[in-house]
Amino acid sequence: MSGRDHRTDREGWEGILMPGEEILWQGRPDPSLLFGPKQLGISAFGLVFAGFAAIWMLLASSAGGYFWTFGLIHFTVGLAMSFGAFFYAPWRRRHTWYTLTSQRAFIATDLPLFGRKLKSWPIDGDTAISYEPGPRATLHFAREFHQTKNGTRVVPVGFERIAEGDEVHRLMSGIRTRRLAAEEAGTERTGGRAT
Repeated sequence: MSGRDHRTDREGWEGILMPGEEILWQGRPDPSLLFGPKQLGISAFGLVFAGFAAIWMLLASSAGGYFWTFGLIHFTVGLAMSFGAFFYAPWRRRHTWYTLTSQRAFIATDLPLFGRKLKSWPIDGDTAISYEPGPRATLHFAREFHQTKNGTRVVPVGFERIAEGDEVHRLMSGIRTRRLAAEEAGTERTGGRAT
């Protein structure tokens, strides 16, 4: 399920919240650096990529001319992968805000050069919540599908690295349970037909 984009040219929640919808929790992800296997693997690959580009540039420069400059693109990409593996995610988290209402989950970002974005996902009886507890917990409640040149990639969506994970999980599970009960009650009233 893809999230819904909202206009971000207003201040506050005016025109965004539905009638009767109330904010239950707001927070931000922990922006600290991570040095896990995933980051180390991407960084190592980036260094190898940059190393090959550097060797190619040295060999190409011995032929004379400016042909070696074509290797700068690959060298730069390798360095960006190597350092970006550690620094991009914390930078993105520093510019991210989370909100849970009585009906939806919101993720807001304000990234330099990319601008402000606000997306929401409904929390209903069909919402699949995955919870990774801990001091910096992660709650996924939706998935987005991104087109790649080789097909489609599934990206989990949620509140990542939050300090109040247990509380947010309890609140979100409660919303899902209430919405499921309301959906079932509506189906029973209509004789088994969805409303």
